[in-house]
Amino acid sequence: MSFVTRGFQGRDRDNGPSGRVPPGQYATLDFPVLSAGPTPQISTDDWFFTRIGADGKERRWSWSELMELPTESVTVDIHCVTKWSKLDTNWTGISLEHLLADVASRSGHALFTSYGGYTTNLPIEDVTDGKAWIAFEYDGEPLAPEHGGPARLLVPHLYLWKSAKWVNGVRLSETIQPGFWESYGYHIYGDPWREQRYAGD
Repeated sequence: MSFVTRGFQGRDRDNGPSGRVPPGQYATLDFPVLSAGPTPQISTDDWFFTRIGADGKERRWSWSELMELPTESVTVDIHCVTKWSKLDTNWTGISLEHLLADVASRSGHALFTSYGGYTTNLPIEDVTDGKAWIAFEYDGEPLAPEHGGPARLLVPHLYLWKSAKWVNGVRLSETIQPGFWESYGYHIYGDPWREQRYAGD
């Protein structure tokens, strides 16, 4: 079994509209599937999202509690570190603002966790102020497991490995805790417009 599963056949490549595709990327009509390991199958009956604050205090949302929060639909471009970009993708989700609303500080860092053991780190300022969502629909349909369903993190201004599939929690801290790919040499931040693919970029 391959460590990284790949579902992309390389069709429909182009350079995309000027100013929308970052350096080193190409636009595709496909939605490639790349995952570090097997695809978890999580029922919404069993799904929970847990937030652990820098003070160690825990708060948890069930799926039904998440669905009680305000939702919004967004259309964004997404960019994978493997150099494909997909433009005008349509998602529905919950802004992270609603899950971090009572957090005292917007400074520091967040380590997101997923079913299956995946993790990725982000500055808190990059998941607040309308920059990130817990997405549960894509193109008006429930998010498919291979794309991170029932819910994934969506942080479109950074490379897509930061948008953790099968997300189930976040741990807040004053210090950076590198996630899965960051520990294997990927860039600690991951800005596609600065081609921050790997440590040292």
